[in-house]
Amino acid sequence: MAVRALSQPQLPELDFEAMTAEELISWTHQYFWPRVCVTCSWQKQSSVLVHMVSELGLDTDVVELDTHLFFRESYETRERLVKRYGLQLIRPDVITIAEQHKQKGPNLWERDPDRCCHIRKVEPLIEALAPYDAWVSGIRREQSPSRANARKVERSDRYGVWKIQPLADWSEEDVWSYIAANDIPFNPLHDVGYRSIGCMPCTRPTRPDEEERAGRWAGSDKLECGIHLEGRTA
Repeated sequence: MAVRALSQPQLPELDFEAMTAEELISWTHQYFWPRVCVTCSWQKQSSVLVHMVSELGLDTDVVELDTHLFFRESYETRERLVKRYGLQLIRPDVITIAEQHKQKGPNLWERDPDRCCHIRKVEPLIEALAPYDAWVSGIRREQSPSRANARKVERSDRYGVWKIQPLADWSEEDVWSYIAANDIPFNPLHDVGYRSIGCMPCTRPTRPDEEERAGRWAGSDKLECGIHLEGRTA
């Protein structure tokens, strides 16, 4: 299939929801390449996506969403995945922690976590996605109420891309079964209660009775970093 015009607002009338994750990733690569990327933050979904892309033999850009506040284990997981799959990571520029302290005061994540996430995640992602027409993300409906209506293919006017979410209908058990079956490296923090992993200052382990992302920004009503919220600014 020929690569279509840039930023085409319409897609073929296909039943994307019926596609498997592999089928959707393959279609996305065929339709959008070379203007397609996968984003990773080194949680379990990242492990699944980079393995799946590698197994399909696809040449797809991998963008690392590194806030410079990740856990040591997250960076170690990144290195394991880079080594195993030969990843060449694209890293958008992010303001240093020291410069953020200078401009906004110390520990902005404690005083205004929405603003901190916008500076360290949303703004770099806007820059990183500028060359692309499609963005493959690992979000799943089961993760939290704020993601319950996620579609496998959605238009993001905020970023000017199509969001491709091949794992949207996967359960947490599905993710772990796939990782185990394929012996894929994963973040060891998942083994000690961190079902969702973000920045060190804003992430804690979850209890068995809590939803998957309850350990993110615990003690506040914040559910999302803002990356997946259309039309929101901070």
